[in-house]
Amino acid sequence: MHAVIIAVGDELTSGAVVDTNSAYLAARLGELGIETVRHETVGDDVPALIEAISRAAAQAELVIITGGLGPTPDDLTRQALASALGTKLVEDPRQARRIEEFFSRRGRQMKPSNRAQALVPRGAEAIDNDCGTAPGLTATVGKARLFVLPGPPHEMRQMFTLRVLPELSAETALATRLVHTFGAGESDVAEAIADLMDRRANPRLGTTAQAGVVTVRITARGPDAQAAERLAEKTAELVRARLGELAFGADGETLPAVVGSLLRSAGQTLAVAESCTGGLLGALLTETPGASEYFLGGVVAYANEAKACLLDVPQEMLLAHGAVSEPVAEHMAAGARRCFGAEWGIGLTGIAGPTGGSKEKPLGLVYIAVAGPRAGAVHRHVFPGTREVVRRRAALAALNHLRLALKRP
Repeated sequence: MHAVIIAVGDELTSGAVVDTNSAYLAARLGELGIETVRHETVGDDVPALIEAISRAAAQAELVIITGGLGPTPDDLTRQALASALGTKLVEDPRQARRIEEFFSRRGRQMKPSNRAQALVPRGAEAIDNDCGTAPGLTATVGKARLFVLPGPPHEMRQMFTLRVLPELSAETALATRLVHTFGAGESDVAEAIADLMDRRANPRLGTTAQAGVVTVRITARGPDAQAAERLAEKTAELVRARLGELAFGADGETLPAVVGSLLRSAGQTLAVAESCTGGLLGALLTETPGASEYFLGGVVAYANEAKACLLDVPQEMLLAHGAVSEPVAEHMAAGARRCFGAEWGIGLTGIAGPTGGSKEKPLGLVYIAVAGPRAGAVHRHVFPGTREVVRRRAALAALNHLRLALKRP
């Protein structure tokens, strides 16, 4: 099934308000395996809306429109839909009563203009609004099923979740699996599974990337839920086998939680020493409930004096190599282990930017040291992006290096 999403309102076409509804709907439809082929933004203009509805209905089996259902003269989506259907607007008595009750429950008098919200194109059906006055609408235009939802995001999301989503979900049996990876770019991950990513195939695979984490989304269809689940899981197993050590988790699993589980299973503990990440690594580790079982603590040693005083990094080493260097990261990791009495230590130092880089030490340069019971290693990275992106990618990369070290015999 393909979908077109139309957002309605002069405030959107003028740029006064940013359309968040279309992004939300496309993401939710994607979870159902419904591909959104086009987003369109249309002003409060009946001819333009009629044209957009007709074009969308000819292109896709599902059309979702948001906005233009209010009580003011510039709310024209009802009129446009009636014209597209070649029919008239008629009052829905049940919706008129519901709107009146909405106001009476709040001790307010309904204005005559609000009654216009109970008008429904003949042949269409109203959709109850559980948190506002404007009912939604649903109709069939040509080969397309069409839903019209309110513009306010909280009303739109609730109506979609409670009233529209169950109908769409009932039309096909779908199952989704996510495989999360770290350590390779999105293009590298996609190349490794390229033969599985045929857009016409079942299941359908796609990739997304965020802060270094590349996720493979698997959406499978089947004659029933069990068949779809089996196909999705079988494909997820194949993806994990193809990607090997790059794959760290599935579905709702996060990299900090996976690392925590490995530490817990091994009965081992961790301490960290951070410079450029400023405590972000510790914050990620403690997002997982029960992290105190394996995470003992951390040191944010931003200044050279703190590195020397708290982590025993030699002053002569700082002078000879600089704070952002392999030997300093190595000493920070060892100092964290020693300070907290942990089996594992991470040392992290770098240049997050936007200033401070040089030809020898560019912006985004980060050294990550992992020290453990058997041995240690230092990893050099140059991360692109803003200061925020560099810091987050550095913290996640540190966790990934520890994950790989924990999995090795």
